[in-house]
Amino acid sequence: MRLLTKASQGLNALQKSPSLGGSRQFWGWLNAVFNKVDYERIKAVGPDRAASEWLLRCGAKVRFQGFDRWQHDYNALPTGPLGKYKIQAINAMESCIMYRGFDHLDGLEHLEEMKFNRCIYIEDTCMERLSQIENLQASLRRVELVSCGNVTDKGVIALHRLRNLERLFLSDLPGIKETEKTVERLQAALPKLTIELDLL
Repeated sequence: MRLLTKASQGLNALQKSPSLGGSRQFWGWLNAVFNKVDYERIKAVGPDRAASEWLLRCGAKVRFQGFDRWQHDYNALPTGPLGKYKIQAINAMESCIMYRGFDHLDGLEHLEEMKFNRCIYIEDTCMERLSQIENLQASLRRVELVSCGNVTDKGVIALHRLRNLERLFLSDLPGIKETEKTVERLQAALPKLTIELDLL
């Protein structure tokens, strides 16, 4: 009984102490675990299913080709023959997706739209990695970057490799310092691209 009381007192003391650093480290570690790529799983269930599991585990949503509804419940992911459900759109709003999980995107062939909104782990290296994926260079049509504080001009310019990109929406990106030059470089590389800006 005395041992239980001491343990309880220790737990209460931990809860009262404002150890934000420890809490932040814990969540960072957990999010890194959620982003770990299991290549055997990708082989077993196919790239779209494995990517769906990764995205939903991290708090993002997916929309499959031929469906209007966004899928957000990991436990309600549809089942069926291998390769039946193809990801057409990803909404990563407030999700914890990060660079180390981007290998999940390599096998996606039908992805047309990606929305990054208030994603604290999205940075220039993520945009560079995204633009290097050959399948996405062909399929991606629309990208939104909103309130992602770690994305700079360098990350936005990297999107020039997405040769079929039709619409790029940029809003609340404090890392963008040379808006005019960045837009000019993108437009020169992608003349058909429509860029919508809501930047201060």
